[in-house]
Amino acid sequence: MIVWINGAFGAGKTTTARDLIELIPNSTLFDPEVIGGALTHLLPPKHLTEVGDFQDLPIWRRLVIDTAAALHAELGGTLVVPMTLLRQEYRDEIFGGLAARRVTVQHILLAPAETILRERIAGREIPPDLPDGDIRIRQWSYDHIAPYRAALASWLTADAHPVDNSGLTPYETALRIAEAVGSGTVPVCDIVQTPEPTSETLASGVLLFDEQDRVLLVDPTYKAGWEFPGGVVEPGEAPARAGMREVAEETGIRLEDVPRLLVVDWERPTPPGYGGLRLLFDGGRLDSADAERLMLPGPELRDWRFVTEEEAADLLPPVRYERLRWALRARERGAALYLEAGIPAP
Repeated sequence: MIVWINGAFGAGKTTTARDLIELIPNSTLFDPEVIGGALTHLLPPKHLTEVGDFQDLPIWRRLVIDTAAALHAELGGTLVVPMTLLRQEYRDEIFGGLAARRVTVQHILLAPAETILRERIAGREIPPDLPDGDIRIRQWSYDHIAPYRAALASWLTADAHPVDNSGLTPYETALRIAEAVGSGTVPVCDIVQTPEPTSETLASGVLLFDEQDRVLLVDPTYKAGWEFPGGVVEPGEAPARAGMREVAEETGIRLEDVPRLLVVDWERPTPPGYGGLRLLFDGGRLDSADAERLMLPGPELRDWRFVTEEEAADLLPPVRYERLRWALRARERGAALYLEAGIPAP
């Protein structure tokens, strides 16, 4: 199990985490800031200057997942992780990656009043040997108050168990967290557990259209980026039936007819992914009543929307967009296409 302590910069996450490992038996502290520090020695300086935050680096998020899972497998017990996560897609990617490794997460939010937060930032100790540290680190913390406030207003309070530590010492805050975790007051994060592939996979997606011929895209919680409804074909399962099953599980729509094949696309292995065959089927047009029956996003979906082909270009990764583009052409022509990495084979 992981106890993830979230909150704004200056909320007291790290000091609280140090006290918490003394209160939870068989627990270990893992600070993902260590990963960020290591990347300064591993990546070219130019690569680092292209992002404003380590969290924006996909390699940082992958390493946090892999390191946390490896520590958990090696040590067992509870891993206490103090780390600010203010972007929901990063939270979903990291927690989803941990869920894929069967590591459960209990999400805690330290939520002092903003006036208290600003006072703590102003009084924060800065290492004396850090050039311009007093200005840079304090300003960094102040600059992230607005994104923190936005996260509070949208998803953060609904997702995490809040602890108001405005008037609490770090030890008192740790006591409050230990009691909440031990009593079961803090639920395990409700996020789908999708096992990571260990070899090439066969996956089926289904294109569903509204009355304006816009295509349905979904935003999964367990991986980054928009996608088509669908998923990995299980052993012994017919690919078209797998697509129908995934549509029902993700959207609540039950297709009566077996969908028609549009494209078969070979996806090349790109570490850490293994690639494999990706099939897209035509699930047909939904009338307004069907569209109204689409379920609200649950553990598997953050959001869904109907989009035009042009709008899909801004949401889908390039290879996935090419797959959609050729699937739409196949739909128009009434003949399936074979693709390799999103490109029709000669």
